[in-house]
Amino acid sequence: MENVVIIGAGQSAIQCITSLKKEGYDGSITLIGEENHLPYQRPPLSKAFLDNTFEKERLYFKKINFFVENKVLLKLGTKAIKVDIDKKKVDLSDGTSISFDKLVFATGSRVRKLDFPGKELNSVHYLRGLDDAEKIKSNLEFSNNVVIVGAGYIGLEVAAIATEKGIAVTVVEMADRVMNRTVDPQISDYYQKLHENNGVSFKFNASLEEIRGDDKPDLVLCSDGTEIKADTVIIGAGIVPNVEIAEESGITCNNGICVDEFGRTNVEDIFACGDCTNHPNKLLNKSLRLESVHNAMEQSKTVAASLSNNPNEYNQIPWFWSDQYDHKLQIVGLSGEHDRVTMRGKMEDSQFMLFYTLNSELIAVDSVNNSKEFLICRKLVANKVRIEPEMIADPSFNLNDLIA
Repeated sequence: MENVVIIGAGQSAIQCITSLKKEGYDGSITLIGEENHLPYQRPPLSKAFLDNTFEKERLYFKKINFFVENKVLLKLGTKAIKVDIDKKKVDLSDGTSISFDKLVFATGSRVRKLDFPGKELNSVHYLRGLDDAEKIKSNLEFSNNVVIVGAGYIGLEVAAIATEKGIAVTVVEMADRVMNRTVDPQISDYYQKLHENNGVSFKFNASLEEIRGDDKPDLVLCSDGTEIKADTVIIGAGIVPNVEIAEESGITCNNGICVDEFGRTNVEDIFACGDCTNHPNKLLNKSLRLESVHNAMEQSKTVAASLSNNPNEYNQIPWFWSDQYDHKLQIVGLSGEHDRVTMRGKMEDSQFMLFYTLNSELIAVDSVNNSKEFLICRKLVANKVRIEPEMIADPSFNLNDLIA
């Protein structure tokens, strides 16, 4: 009986298993995960899970019976330490080895750790996994002053939760604005004001230099000499792909595990999907690595199809979202190369969209509190429609009219 081995137990892994079964795969599957938990959702960890509106049991994708019924051998709390591509086996941290016919790297990514004096203190956290989130949630119940390092999605989502609990929050950011790598300055300004109106303070153009305290933090020292009172520090300095085990086995890696449009690596019978991959996207006309639920799910479906000898080319426009307070930010496409931005709606109404175009072709949309029209925009960006700014700016214009 054929055995598919999946290294990693996150969104990509569970989607790959589910899709394999839909494709009619009847062989065995082995799932290797470093954490002791069943596969679970990560997005709620920095949002509803922290404010106790999303119960722990709801995080899990599937209950244990799903894995039993679908012949999935779970190797949880176990790390894959070596892959022998010639002998087709994976060596595990518990001293055992597992043979495979086909192998999937769904290794995801990990937080980027910073090196600074005081990093070993209690109540200094990074947020990536469920155990991290549970520690932070417990910590917030007794915190008065929280410093968050990094004004990306995770940092701002946690800031929103903490300040709603009545905690004094300061966000330290190296750049000159929030979410500077992903959104237009207009969005940055809007979200900065949203947070400030809720009590959050910002320290821009500064980095973390040191955390002082005995057992837990008392003071955070910034690169510009600023001292900030803190009893909890949460660091969101980005993530890095987990490629080491693949690279050491001879798989080509370059800012991720390199795969083709079918999720195949440079070694026969070995595939990869999710955050860990660098993959081609014909719609965007480039290769890239994406950190998103949408990419993890869709690329895993592609890999499952390839495993089932029913190849289906991966060709998706990326989209992302972030929940902060009662505001939902949704983004489709990549806006970096735009030459014009057009606003639809009004910021003062707390519902607006930014349309990014390049040579009049729509390449990306940022949406704030407008999920209905955002669904239409996903189709528009995928179809690369050409738009007239004056038309888009008119809120009475029906976006559906642009869909061919």
